[in-house]
Amino acid sequence: MEDDSLQFCETLDAESLSPLLDGWRARAPQGGVLAMVAESERSRLPVLQAACRAAGLALVGGLFPGLVWQQRFIARGAVLVHLPWRPVYALVDRLDSEDPSPAARITTLVQAHLDTAAPPTLFMVFDAMVPNIASILDALYLELADGVRYLGVNAGSERFQPMPCVFDDARLIGNGVLCLLLPNDWSSALVHGYRAPEETLTATATVGNKIVRIDWQPAFPVYRDKVFKRYGIALDHDNFYRYAVHFPFGIALANGQTLVRIPVALDADDGILCVGEVPANALLSLLQSPEVDSIDTARSLADAFASACPPRPLLFFYCAGRRLHLGEGAERELTACERETGMRLAGALSLGEIGGAGDASYPLLHNAAVVGVDWEESDRGPA
Repeated sequence: MEDDSLQFCETLDAESLSPLLDGWRARAPQGGVLAMVAESERSRLPVLQAACRAAGLALVGGLFPGLVWQQRFIARGAVLVHLPWRPVYALVDRLDSEDPSPAARITTLVQAHLDTAAPPTLFMVFDAMVPNIASILDALYLELADGVRYLGVNAGSERFQPMPCVFDDARLIGNGVLCLLLPNDWSSALVHGYRAPEETLTATATVGNKIVRIDWQPAFPVYRDKVFKRYGIALDHDNFYRYAVHFPFGIALANGQTLVRIPVALDADDGILCVGEVPANALLSLLQSPEVDSIDTARSLADAFASACPPRPLLFFYCAGRRLHLGEGAERELTACERETGMRLAGALSLGEIGGAGDASYPLLHNAAVVGVDWEESDRGPA
């Protein structure tokens, strides 16, 4: 029997949704739905919410710039994922409030459901416009440590304008996060494939996700001059996002790994806004981006899922900045990922990716990465 646990719905209307949701309810009356909805379908989200309520299925999910389906990026519709158990989740809003802190609020909501014998995976979908996601993850690790495995992505608009983007069957919120506990240990991988050159710079002044100064000079002129010297591209305020996505910053970590930070905008004082925080005095480099039609990332992904038995569904997220960098080569990379893994990719374009560093469990916010989750329905969740 063909696995239908991940489905693409081209239109969000009751006639199309009801047969699918009724079939899922018949198989798992206490189940739910994880939904990745294209940003263009925002006005149709209430239809999906109402259909899930009518079917008696819990709904959780996010609005994303686009979807991944059949080795293509699609700007419409929704990818729906069947959860054959009642989802344990929380929508946490007002992440700018520190009383109590966001990490403490998340911990309070999920701690009662943790199993020390079999730590669950904490899958998070953040609003990409939250400026301090990395700090929240740091604080969350201090609260939960290795009691969960950390995994997640950022939702929202590729225009990087505020937009409510995480939801359940009744609410749609911004400045928040969806926290979903995936029972037991799920096989997952996060790969970016960027390499750091030897030359480094220092972020001598930062505020959250904004680099104010590089080597004690206003950030943009330094970055602009480095990009022009190395690549011959003349950056200005008008073309910044179109070109800067090709020249991300790397942050050197103590364990030898590199975090990617994609510059997305400038402020009036020549500060550079990135997706994700940049610590003060961080060592920066201009990264060497993956080459178009390289299959290194696909092979790394395949290595991570070498024990999987294809064909199996792979819940898959692909950074929107990575797609912009690779252009037409991005869909060819999707094809390579399916070919090398032997798995069926289904998911969304993301605006930041969350995973552990290597084999460690410490959660980090990445840019320009791909995230895969082995979504085999059998033996998942409570009986």
